[in-house]
Amino acid sequence: MTFSAAVDAFVRHLGAEKNYSAHTLDNYTRDLGQFARFLDETHGGATPAVEHINLFDVRAHLAAMMGAGRARRSVARYLSSLRSFFKFLFRQGVLAAQPMSAVKAPKLPRPLPKFLTLPDVERVLAVLDVRTLKGKRDRAIVEALYSTGMRVSELAGKGRKERLVLLGGPARAAVTAYLGDAKYSGRGPKEAVFKNRFGARLGVLSIERMLTHAGRAAGLAQRVTPHTLRHSFATHLLDAGADLRSVQELLGHASLSTTQIYTHITPERLKRAYDGAHPRR
Repeated sequence: MTFSAAVDAFVRHLGAEKNYSAHTLDNYTRDLGQFARFLDETHGGATPAVEHINLFDVRAHLAAMMGAGRARRSVARYLSSLRSFFKFLFRQGVLAAQPMSAVKAPKLPRPLPKFLTLPDVERVLAVLDVRTLKGKRDRAIVEALYSTGMRVSELAGKGRKERLVLLGGPARAAVTAYLGDAKYSGRGPKEAVFKNRFGARLGVLSIERMLTHAGRAAGLAQRVTPHTLRHSFATHLLDAGADLRSVQELLGHASLSTTQIYTHITPERLKRAYDGAHPRR
C-alpha cells in the first residue's frame, strides 16, 4: 500500500470511527506528511510503500528532529501520531509488525511544582474575614490544606479511601473556631465538616473558587489552588529538613518517585547549604 493511500485510510478511520475533530485530523495529516517528506529525501525521492518502512526509518527521523532542536514535547506528540498510524495499519493486516514497537519517546522534563512562600500563605490567611462564619470556614479550609497537605477531594469528603493526616495547632484552632460558631448549621450531611450557606456539603469547585479569589485579594501574582497549598506543604517541609520518605507518607503517595518532584532547590535551601558548608562563607 502506498504511503498516501495508507494516510487517507487512517484519517478516514479517525473521522468515522473515532469521531475526531477536523483540527485533530489536520494535525495527524500534517505529522504524517512530514514523515513522508523525510522518507522521500532519504530514499532517493521515492516514498517507500508502508510495508517497507522499518524501525531504522523512524529512528533516523527522530534523530534528525532532535538534532534540529525540536522541543522534546513536540517530538513526543509527533511520535504519538506515528504510533497510532502504524498500529492502525497493523490491526488492518497491512503490516506484519509494528515499526514503532521498539521506539521510545524522549523523556519529558517534569515541571517544577508551583508553591507559595510562607509570607504568601500568611497574606492569603490575612484577607479572610474571620468575623463572619464564611470567613472562619475559609480560614479553616486554608489552614487545613496547608497543615496537612491533603488533596482537596479528601478535604471535601470525596472518594472512599480513608487516610490519616496530621493537623497542626493553628489548623485545629481554625477548625474549632468555625465549628464552634453559633451560626454554624447542623443541617445537611452530618459527616460533612465544611458546608455551604445552605448547609450542604461544600464542593471541590467552590473550594477552588474561594482560594482563587483569596489569592487575588492578597495581591499574589500566581493563582492559588488547593494543589498550590499541597505543593507548598511539601516544599516547606523539605526546606526545613524533613526527609523525603516522611513527606511521601504525609502526602499519601504510593511511590517515592512521585514525591521526588518536590526536591527542587529553593534559594533559601541553597543559602543554608552554603552557610553550613563553605569555609569562607
